[in-house]
Amino acid sequence: MERTGPSTLTAVNLRRVLAAAAVVLAAPVMSSCGVGFGAQTDQIYNPSAGTDDRSGAVNVLNALIVSAHDGSGTVVATLVNNDQTRADRLTGVTGTGPNSDVQVKAGGPTTIPANGLVNLANQGSITVTGKDVVPGRFLRLTYSFQHGASATLSTLVVSAADPQYSSVPLPSPSGR
Repeated sequence: MERTGPSTLTAVNLRRVLAAAAVVLAAPVMSSCGVGFGAQTDQIYNPSAGTDDRSGAVNVLNALIVSAHDGSGTVVATLVNNDQTRADRLTGVTGTGPNSDVQVKAGGPTTIPANGLVNLANQGSITVTGKDVVPGRFLRLTYSFQHGASATLSTLVVSAADPQYSSVPLPSPSGR
């Protein structure tokens, strides 16, 4: 028969108290893994297919190419001028590196007002043609500006069959 006197109960209670104290003390340490200035919740997250470049005076946001036919597509991006006093202008978009053979034809408004933006999906008309313009591929494109630094991005080619791109004007397949 086991003895359950005061010394046995005290030992059990002591172990319980120590276990509870360890849990209470460990909780703040275990939950603070992501705390600091670089915490993931402090990072910009853009839940879209496009790519962003925020390194210059002009931000290139959600850049992608919408393609209805292999070999041609429309460049879509939002250009945001961070200069509070001076307008900037998109002077060109070119294929870079392995995509230097891609042909780009620009049209539409290219002036970005001071502290303003231009949405190329609605206001621009930049078309791209070339053998690499195929949904699912990435093209290296460089966006050049009159005052701001150029931005080079790996730009995803998406299919125009996706309903969210139904309003994007597309080049005709004969325009290749």
